[in-house]
Amino acid sequence: MTDIRSTVTEGTPSPPPGTFAPLQHRLFAVIWIATVLGNVGTFMRDVASAWLVTEISASPASVAMIQAAGTLPVFLLAIPAGVLSDILDRRRFLIAIQVMLGTVSSLLAFLAWSGTVSVETLIVLTFLGGVGAALATPAWQAITPELVPRSDLKGAVALNSLGINIARSVGPALGGFLLAALGAATVYGLDVLTYIVVGGALLWWRREADVDDGLREQFGGALRAGLRYARASHDLHRILWRAVLFFAFASAVWALLPIVARQEIGGGPSFYGLMLGSVGAGAIAGAILLPRARARLGQDRLILLASLVTAGSTALLALTNSEIVAIIATFVLGIAWIAMLTTLNSIMQAILPNWIRGRGLAIYLTAFNGAMAAGSLGWGFLAQEIGTDATLIAAGIGLALTAALAHRAPLPSGEGDLTPSLHWPEPAMAEPVAHDRGPVMITVTYRVSQTDRPAFLRAVERMSEGRRRDGAYAWGVSEDAADPEHIVEWFFIESWAEHMRQHKRVSKADADIQVAVRRFHQGAEPPLVQHFLALDKPGRQQR
Repeated sequence: MTDIRSTVTEGTPSPPPGTFAPLQHRLFAVIWIATVLGNVGTFMRDVASAWLVTEISASPASVAMIQAAGTLPVFLLAIPAGVLSDILDRRRFLIAIQVMLGTVSSLLAFLAWSGTVSVETLIVLTFLGGVGAALATPAWQAITPELVPRSDLKGAVALNSLGINIARSVGPALGGFLLAALGAATVYGLDVLTYIVVGGALLWWRREADVDDGLREQFGGALRAGLRYARASHDLHRILWRAVLFFAFASAVWALLPIVARQEIGGGPSFYGLMLGSVGAGAIAGAILLPRARARLGQDRLILLASLVTAGSTALLALTNSEIVAIIATFVLGIAWIAMLTTLNSIMQAILPNWIRGRGLAIYLTAFNGAMAAGSLGWGFLAQEIGTDATLIAAGIGLALTAALAHRAPLPSGEGDLTPSLHWPEPAMAEPVAHDRGPVMITVTYRVSQTDRPAFLRAVERMSEGRRRDGAYAWGVSEDAADPEHIVEWFFIESWAEHMRQHKRVSKADADIQVAVRRFHQGAEPPLVQHFLALDKPGRQQR
């Protein structure tokens, strides 16, 4: 079960006609219904915790620390979780997480029932709940292709996002009502039941065992590959910076919303639940309006508009003490929030090839939740010094200014064909090579005329990013001192198995760049490709 604020699948546009077809598949329908109920329970639990801390402490910093405790684990664990979702049995992994999260909510229910809950225990248990969400999010995303045929995959992803928005609309309002009527212990207890429902659905699923093709990545290698890709991808850098700038300022409204509801407007837990439900309703409305807005504005202007509207809604919540105006402001906030997240997520999906998608999205989650956690703490402590209203106004102004500045740097279009080209021939080998042998040096020898050299170097520099993204940890170009037209491109891969994976990762877009580079090569034969394996030191030869 995942919170809408901590999942990259949130904000997918409202399902187009025919997208409900995935519900015809019994397995997907059962898992989908269970996760919607689970997310309702999660939102109910979050409302109870956020409100309960305001009863224990009036400090804005304490309230903000609850927000940070829930998002910080995703910042810390998203990338390892993405790796684990690729190397473990996902069904069993998710079942274990449901047991963990159910235990956390059971402890919360007991503490609330016994009247022994404190700010410290709320923060610790909220952090543990965030750990469970961080570990589960990549696995939930990864199982969707296993639940439906490929033709229904886009519809299934859209329905997953719609389910989260439905839960966001229902969960907070229901949680606030039950909190006011029956108390926090009941809300936590009902959340425990939702984990039982989700766990039961996963137990009912008879998942086929994964097939081992001999090239399956291990945790350390998969983690390094993900970090290498993130370091090399310029498109990914641009998206991450834009996300960090937005969420660092937008986090203020999430961190201080309980204070706004309770102290600035004077509402009760039911009203706080209605405010969160209004955000969810706005998100659903935004998902419906988004395709037309995107077609009319384009992605960059849409992101600018969503940022400005978020800034305006944040400032409006600081300037009003009217419940009606606050509900309207949170509804508009929901529209802008979903537009921003959907657009960033769709660009991320467009620039990531399938082999790195889970880890790439996990890196995005790290930036997203890191900005949310750090921003929540910062705005909470600032509110303690200058007041909630002044802090929200400052956050709104900061968001508007950074959005206007960031708009000058367009985001990537994501139009490249990232499907594997599979155009690399199998390497020539005198004898089979052990998968763990390495490092491996690959050289590509070109003959380039002096007049073509500047254009060739520009073209090969473009190719270097793809080499590094797909597995190279070092890359360079060298010339022959005796023959300057003899140019060698070289790159290093950590193992033979990683190089064989690289053969399967090269995209059609990268293949087009390689074709452009090879046009500068002179001679009847293609550029010579060679593979060199590291030798052990004398006395340590391989056996």
